[in-house]
Amino acid sequence: MNVLLLYPRMSDTFWSMRHALPVLGKKAIFPPLGLITIASLLPDEWDKRLVDTNVRDLTDADLEWADVVLLSAMNVQEPNARALIAQVKAAGVTLVAGGPLFTHEWELFPDVDHFVLNEAELTLPAFVADVQAGRTPERVYAEGHGFADMTTSPEPMWELADLDAYMYGIVQYTRGCPYECDFCDVTALFGRKPRVKEPHQIIDELDRILDGADVTFILFADDNLIGNKKRLKNELLPALIEWRRRRQPSVYFGTQLTINLADDEELMDLMIDAGFRQLFVGIETPDDETLQHCLKRQNRKRDMLENVARLHAKGFTMTAGFVVGFDTDTEDIFDRQISFIQDSGIVLSTVNLLKAPPGTALHERMKKEGRLLDRFSFQETRTNFVPAMDPDTLYDGFDRVIESVYTPEAVYQRAMEFFRQYKPAQPRVGIPDPSPWRYVGVVLRSLRYVGFSPRHWRYYWGLMGWALRHNRRVLDIAMNSVIMLYHLDQLYQAYKAARTDDRQIGGSTHFVHSVGDGAAGDGATPSSGMPTAPTVAPRSVEA
Repeated sequence: MNVLLLYPRMSDTFWSMRHALPVLGKKAIFPPLGLITIASLLPDEWDKRLVDTNVRDLTDADLEWADVVLLSAMNVQEPNARALIAQVKAAGVTLVAGGPLFTHEWELFPDVDHFVLNEAELTLPAFVADVQAGRTPERVYAEGHGFADMTTSPEPMWELADLDAYMYGIVQYTRGCPYECDFCDVTALFGRKPRVKEPHQIIDELDRILDGADVTFILFADDNLIGNKKRLKNELLPALIEWRRRRQPSVYFGTQLTINLADDEELMDLMIDAGFRQLFVGIETPDDETLQHCLKRQNRKRDMLENVARLHAKGFTMTAGFVVGFDTDTEDIFDRQISFIQDSGIVLSTVNLLKAPPGTALHERMKKEGRLLDRFSFQETRTNFVPAMDPDTLYDGFDRVIESVYTPEAVYQRAMEFFRQYKPAQPRVGIPDPSPWRYVGVVLRSLRYVGFSPRHWRYYWGLMGWALRHNRRVLDIAMNSVIMLYHLDQLYQAYKAARTDDRQIGGSTHFVHSVGDGAAGDGATPSSGMPTAPTVAPRSVEA
């Protein structure tokens, strides 16, 4: 049997990194980890082919070859997923779908032949067994017993992906999160008890990636890497440190975790020694009452600006998510968010309107209160429920936050604040510098896109000049900052144009329906799907 593993194109949101990719000379952020993991769950005798439409288009020849298509999608990918569904069905090929886009609302996709939902390790075997036995497959496979055992999850089929086409490599150590934020669907999908792989599984995957591609950065696609601190400290991090001593790789790691990492000096040191440098943290809001209301208690009763500065001083760089539109927000929240973001020195700060993803406690509450407005949308500029705040006040305030933190001058100011806080990491295990020649293309493209741009040049040369004069050890961070400055500004320009059009055709009450590309999306950070992997702030392999 010929199986085509199909991954839709990402919509243009913060997380797609669409505007940064051309500067970096890459086609997509990272391979669809879930799809290539699911490939390993299929029978060996089945032939497999991967088409990631972020890298290349789906062709008629692909569909002529395929006996069955397995499509995975996050909610942010819905527009392209629907187009691919139509293309597959027009070719008369059997289509099987899974992932967060379909998990809670599979009934909205009548053209899909079969659905394999939830964690693939639990639900995919029944589909495969029916096919191999010659039985007509069920329409929906969703039942599993508990949660998947990560120690039995197979190594992904890396050979299916052109790893050189991606910004990052990607692995996954854990699924699940011990916290219960009411707007997050992680615990509904994967539980509150973090499940982990054995260290040797991760080491084997890292070796396979580095043997197959020239990568300098690998993302740990975890819901919360530090959800199980004991096993992380005692097992994985020591194994990664020993692996570094043995292999001497010129590669760094990034991941998603919670701000309370800043409370644990030992854990920070171990992560630095293991090679972690980039962190995504959900800060959400500086308002303590709101943090209590949305059950994000791990962020409460702490000086978050001091925590951020502590992480910067340890040698980490950060990306952070912020949200407005909570029921407890008052009109001063917009100025407070702007001040916090600018004072934090977090160059990559993304701001969202609060959303209620299906399956979350917030969605259930909005449903009970009769406040749901529309289907869930991943777009940062949308909400799907009636806010407690006057809608015009909320949308005008959101506009002001975006304008205040996404423009080149604002990003430049945060970058300079970051350099005031940052101290290069001092790992106890040396990490060899990669050859400078691998960055020549990036430098030349950054000059083309940013350095000679009338809108951006002064900030480009300001940051690069500061690094050259004061601390050449941060030249790579300065380069990354100017690329992200360009990416954020492109998003801001697109947002501003859409918002202007929106005001002309009906104002903020129409805003929830009109801004962006119509994507129904997945929440503050993307989830992974049946065979997919999350983007930047990831989640896990889900059928």
